[in-house]
Amino acid sequence: MSSETFKPGKAGHKGKAFQKKSYEKRDSRERRGENMERIKGGVTAAKGFQAAGVEANVKYKNRKDMAMIVSGVPCRAAGVFTSNVVKAAPVVWDRELIDNSPYIQAVVVNSGIANACTGRQGYAYCQETAQAAASALHIPENTVLVASTGVIGMQLPMDKITAGVEKLAVSLSDIPEAGTLAAEAIMTTDTISKQVAVQFEAGGKTVTVGGMSKGSGMIHPNMCTMLGFVTTDIAISKELLQEALREDVVDTFNMISVDGDTSTNDTLVVLANGCAENPEITEKNEDYENFVKALHEVNETLAKMMAGDGEGATALFETRVIHAATKEDARTLAKSVICSSLTKAAIFGHDANWGRILCALGYSGAKFEPEAVELYFESEAGRILIYKDGQAADYSEEEATKILSCPAVTVVADMKMGEAQATAWGCDLTYDYVKINADYRS
Repeated sequence: MSSETFKPGKAGHKGKAFQKKSYEKRDSRERRGENMERIKGGVTAAKGFQAAGVEANVKYKNRKDMAMIVSGVPCRAAGVFTSNVVKAAPVVWDRELIDNSPYIQAVVVNSGIANACTGRQGYAYCQETAQAAASALHIPENTVLVASTGVIGMQLPMDKITAGVEKLAVSLSDIPEAGTLAAEAIMTTDTISKQVAVQFEAGGKTVTVGGMSKGSGMIHPNMCTMLGFVTTDIAISKELLQEALREDVVDTFNMISVDGDTSTNDTLVVLANGCAENPEITEKNEDYENFVKALHEVNETLAKMMAGDGEGATALFETRVIHAATKEDARTLAKSVICSSLTKAAIFGHDANWGRILCALGYSGAKFEPEAVELYFESEAGRILIYKDGQAADYSEEEATKILSCPAVTVVADMKMGEAQATAWGCDLTYDYVKINADYRS
């Protein structure tokens, strides 16, 4: 099976700081059903993983811009990558290793320069980076993944990259703060770092899944300038790990969009080192299903954080389609609404312009009866019916504006066609998005 399944996002800086929203999860333990709970941390939460983030001055000064994740033992690895025909050198390198190497043990990431559209030299720099990490960590070269995000077309300053690798290798730690430093080091236009971890039981053992991601602009299904790294101490076959990841991105990372642009660098990797010592999962049993749920929790949380942290964004914009005829119709309809520039602008203006929503549903390509549809706005401030029976509902504009003024806003589209449902996430479209991308290279 090909590891290329998603569509993407860009490599960035940001204007107005995006405040942490209500959807961003708390550090305290939080129950996720009977067999799952949220814990503090990210990529270092799972047993056997260390991380680091340092300043290497790859492009920017006075900010962390290189990260490393290392497992003390070899890992089963799975990955999904950008669907863009133009693929950055690290994407090509990582696909080859995940498909052909028996195991993976480390990841090296730089932010600021994407190493995309850099020809044979760019690919050679991937190998040189892997060689430097292999030497510093005393592991084989073909066990080191590399990832880059930032400006397209620039060559990596390899003197700074190799120096950064050495600095990372001596800074590795398994404490939560090390995971945070790594999450901060992969940011470009992001205003907040993005990490999450959960635990559940499998085979009588406690299993942990943790992750971090970056992405703020050039975000559009399937995949975005997105980089995502998930670590887990579960013992699982490579085949099932890849299948679980491939199936989950359809309803998580592939359901977000910030600006409709698909990146050259989108990469999502899962590393499983087996340190939880559960009986290896080789079939789709209860342990596998619990792992799938945990992976989904991590992926969905990171995806929503990326959508809400869109370049210049002031609000997370969610569209939930219910009672659609098919699952594919539900996905198509939800994504059409969150991708509409007019609707995104209305969300920014706290304007209950339901006509834009209905219009986006209508040009999505999915078939439905407009007169049967019901549209609602909801947020922490309440819920309001705005469209029913083919016309505007009797609602208060003042109440609608109040609901739309919250940091996380949801459109509910009840299609009255069947039982399928899907959710997509985006953000509002603001003045700052243009400002950020007008001088992105500076």
